[in-house]
Amino acid sequence: MKFLKFLISRLFLKHLFYIIVLTIFVLIFIFLFLKVYTRHSQALSVPDLRGLSIKEAQDILVFKKLRYQIVDSVYNNFVARGSIIEQNPPPDFKVKVDRTIFLTINAFNPEMVRMPNMIGVSLRQAKAIIETAGLVVGRLNYVPDIAVNNVLQQKYKGNSIEPGDSLPKGSKIDLVLGRGLSDDKTASPDLIGLKLPEALDKITSRYLNIGAIIYDGSFANAEDSANAFIWKQRPVFDDQTMLNLGSTVDIWITADSTKLPQADTTSIDLQKPDDH
Repeated sequence: MKFLKFLISRLFLKHLFYIIVLTIFVLIFIFLFLKVYTRHSQALSVPDLRGLSIKEAQDILVFKKLRYQIVDSVYNNFVARGSIIEQNPPPDFKVKVDRTIFLTINAFNPEMVRMPNMIGVSLRQAKAIIETAGLVVGRLNYVPDIAVNNVLQQKYKGNSIEPGDSLPKGSKIDLVLGRGLSDDKTASPDLIGLKLPEALDKITSRYLNIGAIIYDGSFANAEDSANAFIWKQRPVFDDQTMLNLGSTVDIWITADSTKLPQADTTSIDLQKPDDH
């Protein structure tokens, strides 16, 4: 009975009112604090930093009120040293102020690898050994020798190189190969529509060398270069063309799909069902 009277007393009701008001103010304060702390509705688009130096990226990120952290470095011979290769989050991703952008840059110094021994092996074996070692097949030089496509010498920048010597990763290794005692020839490759790595592999597999690589004006960024393809070659491909071993093939590269000959595009489309 006394407890019931206390619940309806003026003193209890007054304190209850104070508690309710205080609770409301605390909740409002917490809501406003969280809104400011999390910067509610203040989303920014991540800028595209690929290809920029750290200083250039830093200026952009400071203006955008974003942070950055370098998390990795890799070596790419086709990108300026110290420039940004990858970023996370990617460009145009929505983030809040003070978000950290994680960057991968191109190393200033290449990784060093050991030169393997390829003397006496076939070109096919040498190619596999070179790629496994982190190196690249360079020029193929053919000389008269009884062993066809047998590696006679391995060279780097015109000089013979011994197995075990240190080289920058990605270096081009030139090979001196036997071409037999007769004037052997190889078929001309059809490179139109291929991407550059595929074309280089096909040229090497035909015992030929890459000549001039001519880029047109269709490249806006590194991503365009990765998706580029060959639209012209010299010598022009035909079924009857035969080339001397070690001959060069010049290629023209574009990112503009309209340069691909219409006849070739139709032919590729017609052959697609047969591939499945």
